[in-house]
Amino acid sequence: MSTDPKALQRTEMIVKVRAGLMTATAAAEALGVSRKTYYKWEKRGLQAMLAAGAAEKPGRRSKEEAAEVKALKRKVKTLTAKVEHMAETGNLRVMLRALERQDAKKKQTELEE
Repeated sequence: MSTDPKALQRTEMIVKVRAGLMTATAAAEALGVSRKTYYKWEKRGLQAMLAAGAAEKPGRRSKEEAAEVKALKRKVKTLTAKVEHMAETGNLRVMLRALERQDAKKKQTELEE
């Protein structure tokens, strides 16, 4: 996952302002925006951080959960293979019907001659 350098710079400035290492005015100047825009970015950034933190459970996944994820991935792989096989079978049936029709037309033409 690559990080946008500008987004990284905005995040760094927000953290510095919140830590008291620089003023919002200085951060806005460094980012080349107004203080109003800086504060809008800061609000969005802090909301995103809170949302990201709330979305995840602390700690590692349980072994049961990890095993369940593995089992589900295997099942998805198996079902995907079955769907692909069914699609191939359907295509073969369509081709077979087309050949049968062609053969029937050929026999009909031979009988008419």
